[in-house]
Amino acid sequence: MTLNENHFIEYLEKHNVILNEFQVKKFRTYYDLLVEWNEKVNLTAITEQKDVYLKHFYDSITPSFYFNFEKERTICDIGAGAGFPSIPLKICFPHLQITIVDSLKKRIHFLTHLIEELQLSNVQLIHSRAEDVGKLKQYRESFDIVTARAVARMAVLSEYCLPLCKIGGTFLALKGSNSEEELLNAKKAIAVLGGEVVENNVFHLPIENSERSIIRIKKMKKTKKIYPRKAGTPAKNPIT
Repeated sequence: MTLNENHFIEYLEKHNVILNEFQVKKFRTYYDLLVEWNEKVNLTAITEQKDVYLKHFYDSITPSFYFNFEKERTICDIGAGAGFPSIPLKICFPHLQITIVDSLKKRIHFLTHLIEELQLSNVQLIHSRAEDVGKLKQYRESFDIVTARAVARMAVLSEYCLPLCKIGGTFLALKGSNSEEELLNAKKAIAVLGGEVVENNVFHLPIENSERSIIRIKKMKKTKKIYPRKAGTPAKNPIT
C-alpha cells in the first residue's frame, strides 16, 4: 500500500484535521511546484508523489496531533527549506502568522513563488541564519511557537530556536528516531536557554512505520543575552 491523496486526507481526518477542496488543491499545487523547482534548486531528495505526501506534507502536519493550532498564533520556522513544516501547517490552519528563516537565497526564491501561487497571507520570509535573527530586537523572544524539522541535533537546535520563543511560548522540534538520546544530550542546553521539556510524543508514520517524535519545550525564562552565539558557533561547540 502507498499513500495517495485520498489516503492523505483520510489519515488527517483521523486526527481531526479536515481539509476542504480548496486546501486539497493547494497541496496539489505545492507538490507540482516542488517537483518543478527541484530540477533547478536542490530542495529535496524526495520527489515521488506518495513520498512527498507522506514524508513531507503529512509529517509536517503531525505537530497538530499533539498541539492546538486552532488559536491565533505567531510561528517562526527555522531552516524551513522547501517550507516544512510551516507551509503545510499554514494550509491546514490559514489563520496562523508564519515567519520563515532560511539561510539559502535559492530556497527563499522558491518560497516566495510558492506563497504567491498558493495565495497565502501573513507569511514573512527572512533570508538569514537563525543565530543572527535571534539577536534582532524585533524577533527575539517574540513568537508564540518556534519550530524546526530536520535541521540539527537538539542541543544545537535549542540555541537556534529558544532565543526566538517568547516567555510562556513553545518550541516544537520535529524529530526522527533516537529523540530520547538527543534530549538527554541537550538537557543542559535547554535549561541554560530558558526552556523546560514538557513532553516527547513518539509515534510512527502510517504505511512505512518509521519513527517520529514531536518534542514540546516551554520557554520558562528569558534567554541570556549571550545566546545565540555568533553564526556557526552552536554547531561547532554545542552547550554541554
